[in-house]
Amino acid sequence: EFEKDDDTNFHMDFITAASNLRAINYGIGIADKHKTKLVAGKIIPAIATTTALATGLVCLELYKFLDGKNKLEDYKNGFVNLALPFFGFSEPIAAKKNKYNDVEWSLWDRFEIKGDVTLAELIKIFADKHELEVTMMSSGVSMLYAMFMPKAKKEDRLKMKMSELVESVGRKPIPPHVKAITVEIMADGRDGEDVEVRVTTHTLALGILMLAPGPFHQSVHSIEQILNCASYNKHSIM
Repeated sequence: EFEKDDDTNFHMDFITAASNLRAINYGIGIADKHKTKLVAGKIIPAIATTTALATGLVCLELYKFLDGKNKLEDYKNGFVNLALPFFGFSEPIAAKKNKYNDVEWSLWDRFEIKGDVTLAELIKIFADKHELEVTMMSSGVSMLYAMFMPKAKKEDRLKMKMSELVESVGRKPIPPHVKAITVEIMADGRDGEDVEVRVTTHTLALGILMLAPGPFHQSVHSIEQILNCASYNKHSIM
């Protein structure tokens, strides 16, 4: 049984370490053991009520996934307000489809590129394989590339590896635990018109440079898909 005031059981030591690890992953400020104890003392009632209910509803959806259900209408969104009380369920809405050239994509789609390629190589991949002319590229708040950049600066950056470029423009090293970087692009399609780009985020995998958006054809699944009841496809473009 959880006891926050007994230092001999190391409950608070574990919670402090685990919560700080999660905070670091999401860029949230960490907390010392004293502050963690104060917070933990306030959330016990929530764990016993709303949190437990939400966890149970999520587990019901997980059971459906384990049972092999793969249709969107098989899953449910839950809406709960214990104060009223109100319990409601609805079918989830499919993710909006966008299109460039002849390819459809949604907010769940990504381009995935294996290896630390140069900026020039990356731009060439989009041109050769997807008929997309990259006009602008950024990572976080850093502008990595734009067609209107001065020629000398553009030529220097085209030769750089993507990891080197992100560090150089961002003026800070990539943290050791980061195994991939996310890049957002703007591009023109084969007709010369702008391609609609949706800024997205996703858990990164080892050795993968991910860009948004992208076409994918092999269906895969993740916990995030189940919780959001949406389809996520991915396809390597290298």
